[in-house]
Amino acid sequence: MADSDRPSQFVVTWAAEVAGTVPASRRALDLAMGRGRHALVLAATGFRVFGVDAKLDAVREAVGHAAARGLLLRGWCADLTEHPLPRERFELIVVARYLQRDLFPSLRGAVAPGGVVLYETFTEAQLALGRGPASPDHLLKPGELRARFEGFEVLFYEEVAEPEAVARIVARRCD
Repeated sequence: MADSDRPSQFVVTWAAEVAGTVPASRRALDLAMGRGRHALVLAATGFRVFGVDAKLDAVREAVGHAAARGLLLRGWCADLTEHPLPRERFELIVVARYLQRDLFPSLRGAVAPGGVVLYETFTEAQLALGRGPASPDHLLKPGELRARFEGFEVLFYEEVAEPEAVARIVARRCD
């Protein structure tokens, strides 16, 4: 299995940690799910999982992988710049290795009261490592991820520079 196919240990750990603390309907969204590496983790953890990605072949592959494991994944293909997320719908939202700054208002609004966001993506410090995204559009500035979840209860936050430069947050919607 290639590293890009392995789920993030951050997502695996925190999905299990928050599973019993979110409201009962336990709907989870894997945003920009790609081929579903995190959606499968969420389904195996007991969430009712929805996944969205702009690439139809990736959505189909993710749904197929889930079915082959006896898991249910409801996938849809959408350009989220044109189709906003449903409001207050998900008790858990996972975003990994994806940054689209204009989605933060929709993402925040899609979290149900008491729900949690797990977010992990690259920071500008990744440039010094010479691999990964190079566009500033896809790299967080220092402290940016935490600021994007102002008003949420931050359960965990870190920015690390090695082995990859990423920021990670676990944030609960309080209202």
